[in-house]
Amino acid sequence: MKKLLLSAALLLALGASFTSCREEEKTDAENTIENAGDAIEDAAEDTEEAVEDGFEATGEAIDNAINETKEAGEAMGDAVDEATDDNK
Repeated sequence: MKKLLLSAALLLALGASFTSCREEEKTDAENTIENAGDAIEDAAEDTEEAVEDGFEATGEAIDNAINETKEAGEAMGDAVDEATDDNK
């Protein structure tokens, strides 16, 4: 009877330990999935910030080009005016 009771206790202990190991593996898998999801979200946020920065830089470059073109046009107009004034 004593051996039967000890064998049952041993089987119960082994069964509990294997069950708890399976749960930990599942938890590890869940953690891996969660970490991957977090990494994807972080990458999406970084990409969004980079795109916004790129749009800002492009907008500034366009504004600068427009201003420089206006200044060049004004300088050209002034040069034409001076050239026509000298011919008179």
